[in-house]
Amino acid sequence: QVQFVESGGGLVQPGGSLRLSCAASGFTFRTYEMAWYRQALGRERELVASISPAGVIRYLATFVKGRFTISRDNAKNTMYLQMNSLEPEDTAVYYCGRRGEEVWGQGTLVTVSS
Repeated sequence: QVQFVESGGGLVQPGGSLRLSCAASGFTFRTYEMAWYRQALGRERELVASISPAGVIRYLATFVKGRFTISRDNAKNTMYLQMNSLEPEDTAVYYCGRRGEEVWGQGTLVTVSS
């Protein structure tokens, strides 16, 4: 079945960087638009970024433009989220999935704090 495994989260100081990974399985990864979402405590899940099957960035949320970038490696069935200049407001559980579908992995927690 369709599965996603997110990894790479952790505790980082404001201004720091993290690289999240999303390992996908159970479907033909290279044919789907993929996306990163996040959910902060007490808030709804929101779309962060999405990428086309060929690796073109389709969407970057306003709140991450200039700081985050999304990429993918179709040979490895893996998607990435490079997060730079992290802010406390970026603290959330980050999930990956196919764009527009409500199936995600267990998520990876990113905490930005000094």
